Amino acid sequence: MTDLTKLTIAEARDKLAAREFTASELTESYLGAIEAGNEALNAYVAVTGDIAREQAKASDAKIAAGEARPLEGIPLGIKDLYATKGVHTQACSHILDGFKPEYESTVTQNLFDDGAVMLGKLNMDEFAMGSSNETSFYGNVVNPWRRNGSDTALVPGGSSGGSASAVAAHLCAAATASDTGGSIRQPAALTGTVGTKPTYGRCSRWGMVAFASSLDQAGPIGRTVRDNAILLKSMASVDAKDTTSVDAPVPDYESFIGKSIKGMKIGIPREYRMDGTPAVIEELWQQGIAWLKDAGAEIVEISLPHTKYALPAYYIVAPAEASSNLARYDGVRYGLRVPGNDIVEMYENTRAAGFGDEVKRRVMIGTYVLSAGYYDAYYLKAQKVRTLIKRDFDTVWADGIDAILTPTTPDAAFAPGEITDPVTMYLNDVFTVTANMAGVPGISIPAGVNKDGLPLGLQLIGKPFDEGTLFQLGDVIEQAAGRFEPSTNWWSK
Repeated sequence: MTDLTKLTIAEARDKLAAREFTASELTESYLGAIEAGNEALNAYVAVTGDIAREQAKASDAKIAAGEARPLEGIPLGIKDLYATKGVHTQACSHILDGFKPEYESTVTQNLFDDGAVMLGKLNMDEFAMGSSNETSFYGNVVNPWRRNGSDTALVPGGSSGGSASAVAAHLCAAATASDTGGSIRQPAALTGTVGTKPTYGRCSRWGMVAFASSLDQAGPIGRTVRDNAILLKSMASVDAKDTTSVDAPVPDYESFIGKSIKGMKIGIPREYRMDGTPAVIEELWQQGIAWLKDAGAEIVEISLPHTKYALPAYYIVAPAEASSNLARYDGVRYGLRVPGNDIVEMYENTRAAGFGDEVKRRVMIGTYVLSAGYYDAYYLKAQKVRTLIKRDFDTVWADGIDAILTPTTPDAAFAPGEITDPVTMYLNDVFTVTANMAGVPGISIPAGVNKDGLPLGLQLIGKPFDEGTLFQLGDVIEQAAGRFEPSTNWWSK
């Protein structure tokens, strides 16, 4: 890790503009950090050094000509879920072996059009299905954080674990990620980084490998709230190729940073006080409430009565959509093909060899709940619950609440293999899935550490397309809590 890789996006942007160093020098610093540190973390599954150097050289020319774009020369990591033209794009699944698309996702194209540099593709849970980044075909990602006095490796959360780990370890300035049930916010909380899930439709999903189409949303993971605001401004857009993207103005999110929150009403949902939640999570929540109150916000207890149904409903809706989306992977058109005596056996052999256990589990659940005789009992009922969850939020907004404060996760990072029961693993999303089910934005901000010295996050949930308010409030928490960095002992592991 060099001094250049310690810079936030905002700091690097200003220093590049002042010609204190070049985009090429900044990029080389990150490529050197990846070479030194990636073996220990397994955050990158492909490093695109040649592309990064070409993009950085182009950025230097733009800066020299006085034509710098918003992200000129900023080196980013790209989650393997995003299609990148001519570059490894496999959603970290064996079934997409060798796939290199001939097109670029809308989000990454937006970033590159604004001058960003691509360092490589980041590891993730296979097809974004997981909460610990242990389901990747390329092996689990390691969190750069360690418990006090311990060298035991920990998970970075999932599915965007590679993104969160790389950002926390300074192997990229920031990263793209995606959130279906908490896959941006949960890993951000477990790695001491900031993660933003925008409103559904704020960012185009075109060119993103689909998991659950009505829930998936692109978003950033960065080191600060300001960096998230800068990135989301570039990522967000309406897109004719994605009919679920929304044609709404994209504000200058950075302008919300530093604004007063005096008079804002912050809702505290009583349903998020769940049995078995560690005392440290409740204490962190109370600390967050105090910080916002001290900054002039009004704290209001609210009710989101259908919260308890969100997790079970999510694990019906998401697998159902996954079973449909993943039906296209059959060994015929691209990726892995395992021969058989006929085409049906080839399908069976390919899917059996190509999908990991968690993906198979969710495809089977999804196929079951969509099957004749069970569709009404499970899938249709889950969609009705989803409507009620959204109505809960609409009622709260109508009562004048500006945002909601909750914990992000029920606990801190854990060791690989520590959680083997799928249901226990799914409970990592207990505080995050409601935002996906309702389509509203959320952000996780690092706010403290537990007794083992591991980071913990607070979550803010906002009104649809009101991400600016979340950045405004998130900055207040960040300023009060300070920033959190892992020790550097992971480099030698």
